[in-house]
Amino acid sequence: MKKINLIKKLEEYAVFNLKTLKQIIEKDSNYSKLVIYRLKKDRLILEIEKNKYTVNKDALIVASNIIWPCYISFWSALRYHNFTEQLPQVIEVITTRARKKREIKFSNTKIIFTRIKPKYFFGYKKEKHQNFNIFIADKEKALLDSALFKKVSFSEICSIVKDNINEVDKELIVGYLIKIRNKALAKRFGFLLDRLGINKSKELRKFIDYKYVPLDYSLKAKGVKNKQWKVIDNVGF
Repeated sequence: MKKINLIKKLEEYAVFNLKTLKQIIEKDSNYSKLVIYRLKKDRLILEIEKNKYTVNKDALIVASNIIWPCYISFWSALRYHNFTEQLPQVIEVITTRARKKREIKFSNTKIIFTRIKPKYFFGYKKEKHQNFNIFIADKEKALLDSALFKKVSFSEICSIVKDNINEVDKELIVGYLIKIRNKALAKRFGFLLDRLGINKSKELRKFIDYKYVPLDYSLKAKGVKNKQWKVIDNVGF
């Protein structure tokens, strides 16, 4: 198969490996490895990691197709949903599978993988991005993931929710909180929604115990204690 035709065929894949190439050119492993070597040498394909290649330079597409199951979340998803103007220096991927490498570098972009328990693996959707499918957290789950795994300060989350209150599905947030069943997370978001005029104490009451938690886990636990939500407002929100 001519190089130009092979590259056009490989452009159909977000990520491919040796097996994919063997099926396309219908050759054995040794010959296929030689083809990959030559394509890499001519800079016609990019190596992502061992036995994973692409002709695509969009790191978002590549990050979403390296491992399965996975979805993009944290700052990367918040930026995708236009919840922040900050341009993340990394693309953050959530997966339930273990990886030897938690970080890889691709096309000047760092891709970081965070392994989570299967019970937290929900709240994402498939979207079309430059003719490829990517999997990304919805707005509400991106916010909750960011707080649950402490990837974004809760001060910043408060600001994001306040500035985008009409873009956020409050009922979905509460439904996700009930599904996640994390007391500290429920208290923080219950307090936040309450301060924004959305009282969800009835739905989240079962998560409120005697223990106080700081509103922002990245700051010292000093501030006014909110008795209803058992939250120490160390943000002054």
